[in-house]
Amino acid sequence: MATTEQGNWPAAIPIAELPARGRAVCGGIIDAVTIPPATATPAFTAILSDTDFHRAAQGPGNHRLRIVWLGRRRVPGISAGVRLRVEGMVSLREGLPTMYNPRYEIIGIQES
Repeated sequence: MATTEQGNWPAAIPIAELPARGRAVCGGIIDAVTIPPATATPAFTAILSDTDFHRAAQGPGNHRLRIVWLGRRRVPGISAGVRLRVEGMVSLREGLPTMYNPRYEIIGIQES
């Protein structure tokens, strides 16, 4: 079994080029987070975008990835504006590529 050292990630691909199913690495900025009410099953959801919608025109394809951490109500360091790199299994859910419980690395916070 191959091991990956911290900071030694496979090459990232654009979200628009993610496979419908399979393992992938991509990066971007958290656009939004969703925290369910206390009565719901714990799951922390974030939307990762690899296109800055305010400064650049959207190209063809989807530039948003849903990330879901099951069993958690919060993930330390994950909030809107944080730049992330994620690795995990991609599946298509409700028309949006989705990763459940991905490995992640916080790169920084988006400048205003």
